[in-house]
Amino acid sequence: MSSRKSGGHGPRNVSAIPAAALRFLEYYYPIHYKAGIGVEDALRGGMLNRHQTAMLWLIHSEGKDGREMDRKAIERSLESWFEISGAAVTKALRAMAQPPLELVQLVENPKSGREKIVVLTPRGEAHMKKMIAGGEAYVQRIVDHMTDEEIRQGLHFFKRISEIVEGFRDD
Repeated sequence: MSSRKSGGHGPRNVSAIPAAALRFLEYYYPIHYKAGIGVEDALRGGMLNRHQTAMLWLIHSEGKDGREMDRKAIERSLESWFEISGAAVTKALRAMAQPPLELVQLVENPKSGREKIVVLTPRGEAHMKKMIAGGEAYVQRIVDHMTDEEIRQGLHFFKRISEIVEGFRDD
């Protein structure tokens, strides 16, 4: 039997839904590779690669004021998502810092001259707005086919999965 939390109120030993884990797994890959890649492509906007898009999203979602983040923190997150080296992170960031992109600026960390902080440029901030608008437009095409109740349930589901997976980091 598996142990799981129900509604965040403690462990529950028996699932009321037979083969729930297997059924979730069977939906996971179509969602990840069809819807997820569609969202990613919408965010990329034909301009950036997957890693660069993920870096900008990290800065937006986890960075200080949604504008800056330590390069090492970006590297740690990306290493857990992709098979990517520190050198590849640096190369992708440098490409985003130089023309024609000029989306980020790499500045010296005042706490350590060897470390860098990645800061969105004004052009990078404008690009983030376009990225978000593109991603939102793609997701809106999905939401347009859902009832208000399905939307509420979906938002709750994604929120709970995020909370649960974040808890795995503490294990």
